[in-house]
Amino acid sequence: MPNYNFCLQIGHITREIVLTYLPNQTPVIDFGIANNRRWVQDGQKKEDVMFLDCRAYGKTAENIHKYFSKGKPILVEGRLQLDRWTDKEGKNHSKHRLVVRNFEFVAPRSSEDAPGSTNAPNQAPASAFLPKSPFDGPKPPQDRQQNDYGTHAPEEHPTFDPNAFNAANPEDIPF
Repeated sequence: MPNYNFCLQIGHITREIVLTYLPNQTPVIDFGIANNRRWVQDGQKKEDVMFLDCRAYGKTAENIHKYFSKGKPILVEGRLQLDRWTDKEGKNHSKHRLVVRNFEFVAPRSSEDAPGSTNAPNQAPASAFLPKSPFDGPKPPQDRQQNDYGTHAPEEHPTFDPNAFNAANPEDIPF
């Protein structure tokens, strides 16, 4: 049976990020993220918060340290690792940690985190790093459209409506 260890999380950074170095001078950071799960049960709004410890190495660690701080949203991807240790009393402990392989900037949700705000003067605005939408670029001629697989007539494929995903009712979701 094949194995695949991959984790993708979006959350807010829960503490200040401190950059340290391993004995071989590899940069390393440890940080935490938190994300919320919201749902409605019996007509009442419920919320659950999940905290996850993360670790990044090398250039990834340096870039996260440079562009992020406590409270900022981040998307991280990597693998889960189980850390085990024994304390001074001889008790065994363990916890999962996400070893970050890659990260992405996430657009801010509030106006105080908006690009150009002065709450973090050493940080570039998140929008400077976000990929451009494929809908913003130059349009192909109306009778032909270009995609990754070649040119096709527009009637061959339905158009993508980015607002269609906002129509979901939270009560229809089974979890």
